[in-house]
Amino acid sequence: IIHNASERGLARRDSQSVYNQISIDEKSFQEGHHYVTVLSSPDDGIVLDIAEHRTKEATKNLLTNLLSDEQRDHVKTVSLDMWKAYNSAVDEVFPKAKKVHDRFHLIKYLNEAIDKVRRREIKRNEILVNSRYAMLKNTCNLTQKQYFKFEDVLRANTEVSLVWRLKECFKNLFGCEDYHEAFRRYSDWKDFVKWEAIPELTKVADMFSNHITGVCNALVESASNAMAERLNGKIQIIKTIGRGYRTFQNFRSAILFFLGGLDLYPHKTQ
Repeated sequence: IIHNASERGLARRDSQSVYNQISIDEKSFQEGHHYVTVLSSPDDGIVLDIAEHRTKEATKNLLTNLLSDEQRDHVKTVSLDMWKAYNSAVDEVFPKAKKVHDRFHLIKYLNEAIDKVRRREIKRNEILVNSRYAMLKNTCNLTQKQYFKFEDVLRANTEVSLVWRLKECFKNLFGCEDYHEAFRRYSDWKDFVKWEAIPELTKVADMFSNHITGVCNALVESASNAMAERLNGKIQIIKTIGRGYRTFQNFRSAILFFLGGLDLYPHKTQ
């Protein structure tokens, strides 16, 4: 029933709908690195469609089969992470669109660098014991105990405290006036990172530099995968309630049924 309703709803979707911004994100489907690619409309808060796998071919087919030539011409911004397959597909299908690397993922990479440095330093500095959440949570969300631990780590002048400060400096780059300002301020930040020469953070900065256009666009544009992440959370609920899905088709139909914003019900015949 869900499958038939979803297909009926997709057939009724207006092929003339304009999507100025789209988001591309991944979601785990089954164990063993089996993912699906989720295409969504942040403005409408809906899932447009899902492709099995996260390869360039799967992503490209999803984009070209779902959107007409005219619809693709209207796409101004594509928010996505740095997965190579997604970037290659977007470059080919939307050569004129602006790629914006999602700020959530940018900060996630920096947080991962913080935790890697923390785990390296904990072997020789007891102050870092039980400090993981204190260093990774937003300071406004810390418990009193976590805040005291956070203050202790900063006062200890560890490498992890320096990486945390550089992450906060990067967060302050968001909201630049234009691309040129974003590039200049990012370059200054990158110089500080290179000068400090902390390998875990340098690796992240090098990755950012390899995707400089999308990163600088993220420092200017308000577009992000925030809505896509919320939809991903709802997809996880669907997956949990369904106790997993053995076939991709059933998983896709369930997602579109609940999150596709589709006209699902049969129309009365005259």
